Formats: sequence, structure tokens, C-alpha cells
Amino acid sequence: MDTPERLLGLDCTATGERYDPGHVGRSDAGAPLDPVYDLDAVDPAALPADPGSMWDYDALLPVDAGDAVSAAEGATPLLDAPDLAADLGVGSVRLKDEGRNPTGTVLDRGLSVAVTMADRRGADLLALAAAGNAGQSAAAYAGRAGIDCYAYLPSRAPFPNKAMVNVHGADMRVTGGRYSDALAALHDDLAREWYSLQEFTTPYRHDGYRTLAYEVAGARDWTAPDAVVVGVGTGETLVGIERGFRDLVALGLTDRVPRIHAVQAEGCAPLVDAHDDDGGISAVEYPDTICGELEIPEPAGGALALDALAASGGEAVAVADEDLLESAVALTQRLGTEVGATGGAAAAGAWALAERGELDDDGTVVLVNADAGVKTADLLRSHLMGQGV
Repeated sequence: MDTPERLLGLDCTATGERYDPGHVGRSDAGAPLDPVYDLDAVDPAALPADPGSMWDYDALLPVDAGDAVSAAEGATPLLDAPDLAADLGVGSVRLKDEGRNPTGTVLDRGLSVAVTMADRRGADLLALAAAGNAGQSAAAYAGRAGIDCYAYLPSRAPFPNKAMVNVHGADMRVTGGRYSDALAALHDDLAREWYSLQEFTTPYRHDGYRTLAYEVAGARDWTAPDAVVVGVGTGETLVGIERGFRDLVALGLTDRVPRIHAVQAEGCAPLVDAHDDDGGISAVEYPDTICGELEIPEPAGGALALDALAASGGEAVAVADEDLLESAVALTQRLGTEVGATGGAAAAGAWALAERGELDDDGTVVLVNADAGVKTADLLRSHLMGQGV
């Protein structure tokens, strides 16, 4: 597989052994692989502060923009939330609205890169299990590339995800139970050989989220915020964002990596538990949260997410379902944009962090709205109905 010289290879996150950029799957040690770039070959002055899409940062991506399977993902707005800043007692709050991506989710960034690299390898069948959004996103990019795709989703995945997987032309398999059941069904049922789009099986999916960090810093004249708060399920977004800010420091565009804070739902918080206990990730035996995107009982990127938290000095907090839904509704009403349940988790987490004194009084806090409100409209509406609205 031909790749630009800037992509040096894929490093095993367990051993450091370097693999060819065309390697498929995890390392021989069973660990995720991480793309490594020659940052000395990147001209910082050429990186746009106001990109038209995330692929305007192709100097830091594995292929040139003209070769990408892209639907103009990225370049999402950074919205000012002054009322929330006043409530939290911080200098400013900005909402990175990833609901504006092509399929309404931050995962479009990762799946665009992952499908691009699968296409370059000549893959004829893509497959993954997903809580919901990743299945829809994978279907969209596979359709754009003209590649067959199987998406395994649990029955509790939101209806818009299931409907749009089919609309985009993918083959959907709905399993009973939850995300773990969908993942097991993928490996048990799919007999043909496939190219995996699973998080941290393909090394290129978490790679795409680095561009979110570039956009946040670029929109602020290459100044990193003081904190980034993100809802965490698989761990991929958190890992990618931390790596992105680390790139900017290495390039001399910013002087620091912000504290990156992880938020999970109380009913499924393996990362929070591990962070609090200063130990490894243990699977949640009985996961239970209304937000399916956060109900990942044993995140494939758990160890890497813990490393990212430690490297950035971030914290991990768990929030109640009621609080994340209320936060999503409140932000939607205040800002006029549509905030999904995962974005609501980020906002609720910011409240929890502020109460713990983890946010600076004069600091800038960026909240990641990971998906559009329409994705979980039934949950948000049910929350209002429970309040008599």
C-alpha cells in the first residue's frame, strides 16, 4: 500500500515495535497500533487555523486530501456559552459542536480515515459492531467508497442509527442485548473474511480525532484551552484529542496540552473506576445507562485513555443519567444548537469538575458535543415528559 513518506509506520502501544503502515489489525502482542508521523516534515505555518474540512490537515494524516473518502467532515463550530461559564464560575466555555458532521457525530472523523485506509488496501468487505453512531458513520463512508459493509448493532441502538445504516446501503444485523452482544455476534456470525473498522483494531480510527484538537487550537489563534471535557465510551475520542494537542506542542504551535477530562455514566464507568483506584481497566459486569454510546463495559482503548488522562493531568468523573439528559436539554435551549446525550454528559461532567474545584476560575473550558440531539431525541423528550413538560 503506497503511503506518503510522512507516515513512518504504526507503533505497538505495548512494546514500541514498529509495523508497516499497511499492517491490518493489532500488533503481534495483541495491542493497538498507533500511527507515527514525521513532524519534522510538517510546516507549522502551512496548517490552517480555519479549515474547510478536517482533511485540510492532511499534512498530519495518512493520505492526501484528494485521496480521502470524505464528505467534508470536521470544521465544526466552536460555540460560545457565556451563561454556562458564569454558572460554572470559569472564564469561558466553548462547545465544540460535532453534531454538525455529515452523519451527526464526532465518529465521522475516525471512520473517514479508517475507511480511506481500508479502501487503499483494496478491502471488499468492511465490518464492525457499534453502539449506534459508529455503525451509521461506517455505512455512510463505505457507501461513498462503494465497499460492502456489515454493521452489527444492539437492539437498543437508537432508531435513527438503525434506519440510516440501511439507507446508506450497508447490511445491518441487530442483536439482542447490548454493545458487547453485538461485538460477540460479529465474530460468531460473519463467516467471510472482512476488514475490521473496530475501534483500536484499525489503527486509523482514533487517528482521525486528532484533527478536533487542531481545530480547537486553531480557532483560538493556536492557543490551547485550559481544559477539554469529553464523554467517553470506547476511549477513542479522548485518546485522539490528547494526541492531537501533543502534535501541536511538538510543532511549536501551542505551548501545552490542556487537561483533558473524561466523563462516563454512573451505570457504566470502567475508566472512572480504574482512574480512581489507580489500577487497570476491569469490565463492568452489569452496565446500565440510558446513553448507549457511553455503555461500553470494557473499552478497547481503556488503557490508552488512562495514559492520556495521566499525560494531560485530567480527571475522570461519573454522572447520573438524569444529569446528563438535563444538561443536554439545557444547552440545547441556551445555545440553539442540538446537543445529544453524550454532549450532555460532557456538560454534566463539567459541573461535577467545577464542584470539585478542578476548573480554573479564569480558565477556558471546551465541551465536546459528540453527536447531534436528533440522535437521542426520544431520550431527551422522555426526560422532559418526566418533568411534566
